Amino acid sequence: MAARVVDYSPLLSTPTPQEVADYRKQAQAKDPSWGARTTLQVVLLVIVGIAVAAVFVPMIGGIGFALVGGFQNGSPVTAFFLLMVVLLLGLVGYAIVRVVIASSGRWGRWLKLDRFARANGFVFSPSSGSPNYPGAIFQLGDSRRSTEHFRTAEGRFLDFGNYQYTTGSGKNRSTRYWGFLALKLDRRLPHMVLDARANNGLFGGSNLPATFAKDQVLSLEGDFDRYFTLYCPKEYERDALYVFTPDLMALLIDEASPYDVEIVDDWMFVYSQKPFPPGVPAVYERLLRIVETVGAKTLTQTDRYHDDRAAVPFAANVVAPQGTRLKRSFSVGAVILIVVAALIWGWSFFADLLTSF
Repeated sequence: MAARVVDYSPLLSTPTPQEVADYRKQAQAKDPSWGARTTLQVVLLVIVGIAVAAVFVPMIGGIGFALVGGFQNGSPVTAFFLLMVVLLLGLVGYAIVRVVIASSGRWGRWLKLDRFARANGFVFSPSSGSPNYPGAIFQLGDSRRSTEHFRTAEGRFLDFGNYQYTTGSGKNRSTRYWGFLALKLDRRLPHMVLDARANNGLFGGSNLPATFAKDQVLSLEGDFDRYFTLYCPKEYERDALYVFTPDLMALLIDEASPYDVEIVDDWMFVYSQKPFPPGVPAVYERLLRIVETVGAKTLTQTDRYHDDRAAVPFAANVVAPQGTRLKRSFSVGAVILIVVAALIWGWSFFADLLTSF
C-alpha cells in the first residue's frame, strides 16, 4: 500500500465569515441533515428565551417599578436594582452570544475539515448513521453515530474519526465516546484483539466494552506483552503467530501502543478510549502513519492467509466458524461491583431489621 502524501494546510487556515456562511448554505442545500443540530439549538434557544421571558419579564417589571419609586423617593436601593437589571440582561445576552459563536465555530471547523478531505482524496461527514462494522464497539447500545469522520473516496476503504453510542435508560442513560480507525483488509482472518495495556483502568482492567475469556490469551516473544494482551481463538495460536511476526509487533509497539487493535473478518480496527480532537494535524498524521505502517504490513503479511480448518479450496476467503469470534467472559470488575453492591444492600437490610426489634 503506497504511502499517501497528505496536505495538512487546510487545517491550518482560517476561513473568513463569508466563506463559512457560503459553505453552510451549500452544505445544507446538498444535505439538510447537516443543519439538524443547528436547528435543534435554535429551537432550544427559542424555548429558553420564552422561559426566560416568562420568569424574568415580570421580575424586571417589578424592578422597574422599584426603580421609579426609588428615584422618586431618593432611595439608596436604586443603584442596587439598576445593577441587578444590567447583570440580568448581560447574562441572557452572554448565553445567546455563546450559542451563536458555538454554531459559527462548528461550521468553520467543518469547512476546514471538508477542505482537508477534498485536498487528500477523502470524504468528510460531520455525522453519519450507525456504521455496519463488526468491531466490538460498534455492536453496543443505540443512537450509534460516527461523527466528524473521513472515509476514502476511492481505492482501499479507510474510515477514521469519532464514534458514539448510548446505553441504559432513564437516569442511568449515558453516552460513550470513542476515536476509531477502520481499514478494509483483503483476506478474512481469525478474530484477534490486541488490548493495549497503556489505556487499561484501575487494577489493569481493560477499557474495552467486551471482555474475552482468559484462556484465549497468547503470549508473544520479546517485550510485546508489556504493551499488549493478545487474544486469539483456541487452536488458532499458530495462525496468530503467522500474522504477528516480529516486524509487525515492532510496528505496533512503535506506532499503535496507546490504542486497542481488533482484527475481525476482513477488517482491522484501531480504538482510542477518548475521541480524537477534530482538526488537529498531529492526530491525523499519526492515524495515517498507523495505516501506512501497521496496516500495510498486516496486508502484506496476510495476503496469502488460508484457514486450513475451513473445508473450502485454498483460494476461498473463509475462516472456520470456531475462529470467527472470540469467546466472551464476565468482567472481573463488574463482578466485584455486583458483589460489593450486594454486600452493602445486605448490610443495610439486616441493620434495618435489627433496629426494628
